[in-house]
Amino acid sequence: MIDIAREFRVALPAWIDDELAGVPAVVAGREERMRLVHRLADRNWREGDGGPFAALVAERDSGRIVSVGVNVVLSSGVSNAHAEVVALSLAQTATGSWDLGAGGLPAHELVVNWRPCIQCYGATMWSGVQGLVVAGEGPELEELTTFDEGPVGSDWAGQFETRGIEVVGDVLRDEALTVFRAYREAVDAGEVTVYNARGRAE
Repeated sequence: MIDIAREFRVALPAWIDDELAGVPAVVAGREERMRLVHRLADRNWREGDGGPFAALVAERDSGRIVSVGVNVVLSSGVSNAHAEVVALSLAQTATGSWDLGAGGLPAHELVVNWRPCIQCYGATMWSGVQGLVVAGEGPELEELTTFDEGPVGSDWAGQFETRGIEVVGDVLRDEALTVFRAYREAVDAGEVTVYNARGRAE
């Protein structure tokens, strides 16, 4: 019999509990939700779990937080363990549905600290969320972090909109760039691992 791995595990790091200790169950404003995402993203790379990325899923209208996610590629050893995938998967687990837009569920939105990479673009589109809130888009993320985000088309937001997923952009954009700049300083100092499978993006 072939000896193969039969499961993999992706979990939030233990420090998440500290960061969420004072966070109310309902965070009504999108800026407040994005501030939480930025805080998680900044701590995540400093803890060594993965890149400077975080996300959360909230009930769009009430602001109730359903899940949070951070990039745990390094700590899990799983390349697809991006913040959006973690947050969406945990939200689906919490609701008991692979479709976050299923009948009987409130509308959900994903809040993330930059436009999703090519992998998370598809994961978001197929998750059932009805809203996507991003801190920003553009080349700055790749320039600052050196990550390869993949070939996301210029009409990325329109593709979401045609599928009934509202896109809200530029929510605390400067704060996202501050996190990325701090990460870049650590990259240049050789203090963190940039996990591009095809080498460092230039």
